[in-house]
Amino acid sequence: MGLFYLGPLCGPLFAPIIGGVLGAELGWRSTQWFLVIYGGLTVIFVIFALPETLHRDGKPSTGPATLPSNDDKEKEPDTALRRSTTHASTVQKTKSILLHLRHIFIDPLRIITWLRFPPVLLTVYSASITFGSLYILNISIQKTFSSSPYSFSTLIVGLLYIPNSAGYLLASIYGGRWLDSIMHREARKAGRYDENGKLIFRPLDRIRENAWIAAILWPAALIVYGWTAQYGIHWVVPMISNFFFGIGSMLVFALVNTILTEFMPRRAASGIALNNFVRNMCSFVGAVVAEPILTAIGNGWLMTILGLWSVTTGLAALYALSRWGERWRGAMIEVFG
Repeated sequence: MGLFYLGPLCGPLFAPIIGGVLGAELGWRSTQWFLVIYGGLTVIFVIFALPETLHRDGKPSTGPATLPSNDDKEKEPDTALRRSTTHASTVQKTKSILLHLRHIFIDPLRIITWLRFPPVLLTVYSASITFGSLYILNISIQKTFSSSPYSFSTLIVGLLYIPNSAGYLLASIYGGRWLDSIMHREARKAGRYDENGKLIFRPLDRIRENAWIAAILWPAALIVYGWTAQYGIHWVVPMISNFFFGIGSMLVFALVNTILTEFMPRRAASGIALNNFVRNMCSFVGAVVAEPILTAIGNGWLMTILGLWSVTTGLAALYALSRWGERWRGAMIEVFG
């Protein structure tokens, strides 16, 4: 999982640099044209170069085609019957179109009902509040360091996103190895081996010191960033805080995805989709409200409120998962099979 995240994390690392250069040299419109061109190329590669990963087992029919017999040809329906058949065909086609539209636009939203399961709700919430905070932080960086007392240029502001990305990359590479070592340690400590002598892992083995450190690290870094940026302290100090924010938040993201895949057997893809849906909604809200709140109360109080709320609820979620997670998982296995 950690290695998988290296690809998506290249975006936050290189995008601010590219955007800063384009904005400084060619104006802000050039960044939008770049996104259009890049997005178009991505769609082309997805359509023509990305292989299908969900193969269906259905086999095409190999039976011989049948032709209507002469007796069938002689039994031509009369005009009224043809009209009735045409009307029924139209109704059937309309129903088919409506079913396809429901399948595309309505049915995917049914995954929201899975939030009724406590482990799904708690893990998705943890990822969502972290992701929303990330967007608020990104907007704060742009707003704070492009104005007084820092007054950095567009290019320099873009470079200020590197510490976050460095934290993401570091946690992505080494956080996965750390998590694997924790799971092996817990399985050996509990003496869980199968008949072949291989370790048996449990989902809750992932919620150890790594989870508690992550739940405290990124809110604390957010608060430190808020007050150091509020008082115009040398830019290196808030950037160091952002580096640790990147480490803590990435540990949360990786942990949430792996927990969802194990708490939702045979529904892992839907669990990840639900997580992405909810956290993107939170990031949308964060992006909309960040600048007005920053203008009203400043970095310090905004990051303090957000950090204290996140660390309190995050630690409570971890405690609940550690205490009742195994029982909840058993109930979910009965539901999902």
